[in-house]
Amino acid sequence: MSSQNNEVAIFGGGCFWCTEAVFQRLKGVIAVIPGYSGGALANPTYEEVETSETNHVQVTKVEFNPEEISYADLLHVFWSTHDPTSKNRQGADVGTQYRSVIFYTSPEQQTIAEEVKKELDDSATFTKPLVTTIEPFTVFYKAEDYHRNYYATHRNQTYCQVVIDPKIEKLRVAYRDKLKPI
Repeated sequence: MSSQNNEVAIFGGGCFWCTEAVFQRLKGVIAVIPGYSGGALANPTYEEVETSETNHVQVTKVEFNPEEISYADLLHVFWSTHDPTSKNRQGADVGTQYRSVIFYTSPEQQTIAEEVKKELDDSATFTKPLVTTIEPFTVFYKAEDYHRNYYATHRNQTYCQVVIDPKIEKLRVAYRDKLKPI
């Protein structure tokens, strides 16, 4: 599932433009690719996924070096940079394609995800229970090229300024020690 000693994590936390921008900034992250997982239709397009009829989720495939950043650290970043208490929506983005989900790629990832989720629920970090599902990974379909590095190439768009910028700022404040040098 990965090259050399790297591992892969698959996260759905709303629009993949947001999650891609967040994970690209972390030390130990090798690559972040937007795509689709969780549905039955082979090779879905953005337009098909946006109908909410394919059951796919907008996800990011995160290749990381576990010697530089742990899967648990990635999970904490994931849960803190989107609303994991809101079912099938993130802000104005509504539909099953925006649901909060972790697709685990190994039994170890499943265990860690369940433990961290329980820890967050027990700690009352969030005022409502987490609705994030933890599901086995089956297949990843890479999104169309125009979605790649979206935030980096479209920072002046209103969506990026209103939705993504606050996530990046939250990341800078909460995870300063985990960020790549600028």
